Amino acid sequence: MNHGFETLAIHAGQEPDPYTGAVVPPIYAVSTYKQDGVGGLRAGYEYSRSANPTRTALEEALAAVEGGVRGLAFASGLAAEDTLLRAVCKPGDHVVIPNDAYGGTYRLFARVLEEWGVTFDPVPLGDVDAVRAAMRPQTRAIWVETPTNPLLNVADVAALADVAHDAGALLVVDNTFASPYLQQPLGLGADVVVHSTTKYVGGHSDVVGGALVTRSADLGERLAYHQNAMGAVAGPFDAWLTLRGLKTLGIRMDRHCDNAERVADLLLSHPKVVQVLYPGLPEHPGHEVAAKQMRRFGGMVSFRVEGGEEAAVAVCDRARLFTLGESLGGVESLIEHPGRMTHASAAGSPLEVPADLVRLSVGIESIDDLLADLSQALG
Repeated sequence: MNHGFETLAIHAGQEPDPYTGAVVPPIYAVSTYKQDGVGGLRAGYEYSRSANPTRTALEEALAAVEGGVRGLAFASGLAAEDTLLRAVCKPGDHVVIPNDAYGGTYRLFARVLEEWGVTFDPVPLGDVDAVRAAMRPQTRAIWVETPTNPLLNVADVAALADVAHDAGALLVVDNTFASPYLQQPLGLGADVVVHSTTKYVGGHSDVVGGALVTRSADLGERLAYHQNAMGAVAGPFDAWLTLRGLKTLGIRMDRHCDNAERVADLLLSHPKVVQVLYPGLPEHPGHEVAAKQMRRFGGMVSFRVEGGEEAAVAVCDRARLFTLGESLGGVESLIEHPGRMTHASAAGSPLEVPADLVRLSVGIESIDDLLADLSQALG
């Protein structure tokens, strides 16, 4: 039977405990497992780096909600990214990345993988011809964020999947900003989905984690080998918290979207706001593509303010209900200055973000309170 998203998020991989009937998977705080004779493993468990029942429940649920065949849970989003890239690339290989990628992803490529011999080119992924022109015989993957962090640009996943596959490369989609509730890249042709589950999937700013979900069992098995060999796995308590957050992802995302739409409208009409970046706006250059491949447009809104960098920093400082902090996707609203905070590692590079940019993670508080706080912060 084909179940709906919310049903999968609550039940996939989470059958009631066969011994007690507990409806929530327990936290298996264990490192090793008794074997019934040498090599006689119970349900395949031998050591919790290789597999843990709490993590298995999360991995099965993530695969189900993304429409994939294999899910893998990691200690952080960057741990997931690093494991994936070292599994599919070798020295001399090449990757195409967004020209406005997340600062941590850029740092991983520029400061870690390049020293290992993997090269990359930042390209505007909204321009399919530019992506095609950037492909090389050594290109192993196109790395996509859509919407991007923090400029909220949109890429056409299906079109880029064709470009990647024509070149014998993988299409990797970081689906963190959209969440699996709003966007299903594997169904559009992507080979792997990446998540920082710290964000919308966990949803409560109380856990750090990452995930990979694959469309192919073979690639999933290859990544599982590297997950075990490299060891950056999600612990059982982190997996349990993430699984708890996943259960309410659908209803939370609807409220995030409702609030973000109202925030974007307020910003559009404010005289001190120079530009509003939100895919839900008809004037956004990626609006039509986003409408085609997303259920709704998400809870992230960025904007540029009159007066440059100091004015943008001042808006962040004056906010009260919007908490000044990094990360995103929690139930509480956050505000940040990307140039000095999450994207400082991209300063001086082709991925440097505008100095007058402010990024909002719009939470699920009462919308009138959020609008009032933004209005006073803008002055």
